[in-house]
Amino acid sequence: MNELKKLYKIAGIATIMIVILIPVQIFIYGMYPPPNSPKGFFELFNENWFLGLLSLDLLYIVNNTLIIFVYLGLYAALKKTNLEYMTIALVIRFIGIASYYSSTVIFEMKALSQQYMDASSTEIKEQIISSGNLLLLRYNGTAFDIYYILNALTLIISSRVMLMDDTFSKKTAIWGLIAGGLMIIPSSAGMLGLVLSLVSLMPWVVFSILIAKRFFKLDKMNE
Repeated sequence: MNELKKLYKIAGIATIMIVILIPVQIFIYGMYPPPNSPKGFFELFNENWFLGLLSLDLLYIVNNTLIIFVYLGLYAALKKTNLEYMTIALVIRFIGIASYYSSTVIFEMKALSQQYMDASSTEIKEQIISSGNLLLLRYNGTAFDIYYILNALTLIISSRVMLMDDTFSKKTAIWGLIAGGLMIIPSSAGMLGLVLSLVSLMPWVVFSILIAKRFFKLDKMNE
């Protein structure tokens, strides 16, 4: 049981850290909207490289690393209820996270920004901008959409399993289902996707706080 105790505690801490990161990400996005062109990113990296990293979702990379421990905690807590569903949820979540990592272009853009600033001719700069355009297409492309949809499906499956027993409250499961339903359309899918992604934050935060509290209680129960 000591292994589970450690896992539940780590999952609880990771969940709280994710909740804390959400307003930080919103603040940064609101105060410093990301550029909408490769040249804008190159200039931003030249002026403030750390803000450039944040504008290309550095904190979201941290978030997706932390969420691995959250879903490991959910798997440990719910596998006795429905091993098949929780195994499917865990596998597709990890596939989704891997897809997200493959969509990130944060350090590639930083490297291109330096090449752009060092370029000796307009022709070379135009070539670098073209490379930047390709990176931004990848950033908002297929891999990201796969990640987003698999994330929603994982949340829906896990929340559905929560309804099958009393490890987590029914209220927790309902908040998870609402959040998962709102997340089914990727945030990159135009204005609708952006609006739904913002609306989904409220039920996701409530769900996260509720599961964090439960993780800490499970940690105490395994002492």
